[in-house]
Amino acid sequence: MMKIYKFFGACLFYLYNALITYVPIYWIRHAYLRTAFHIPIGRRTSVHMGCFITGRKTTIGHNSTINRRCHLDGRGGLHIGNNVNISPEVYLVSLTHDFQNPEFPAVPKEVTIEDYAWIGARAMILPGVRLGQGSVVGAGAVVTKDVPPYTIVAGIPARKIGERSKELRYETRYFPYFNTDIQP
Repeated sequence: MMKIYKFFGACLFYLYNALITYVPIYWIRHAYLRTAFHIPIGRRTSVHMGCFITGRKTTIGHNSTINRRCHLDGRGGLHIGNNVNISPEVYLVSLTHDFQNPEFPAVPKEVTIEDYAWIGARAMILPGVRLGQGSVVGAGAVVTKDVPPYTIVAGIPARKIGERSKELRYETRYFPYFNTDIQP
């Protein structure tokens, strides 16, 4: 019975990642994620076209943007806060392996992205990392350790390069037409 359940679940993820993610209508993609996977998606949040999503342990807050072609790995737990901006082609990875163990077991490690964080294009957030409130990750960075609130990091591995203002009051709302950057 468990194999049938897992197979059916894999089919649902395949359907999303191969087809639904390319439907150019936000509410259809969001409705599928909410109903098929029970992923809570906050008000005025946008999950753009071409995102690859796996794992059911994902939550997404209000007014957040998951830009195109991102990889969201919720197998180990993935929590995205409010007013978070995730730029195109970002990888959020929550499962790793114990490569020292002869059995090479999978090891889930929760990833948390707190409110007002901004992740630049093509950055990678590795398993077990927490991005503090208002933190900024530079484009192409590989984040291997927690980032304190309002800290700006960049590089491989990511290192602190500055501090961000703590006076953040914006609401992220980014709903461009289709797969463009043109907004209504």
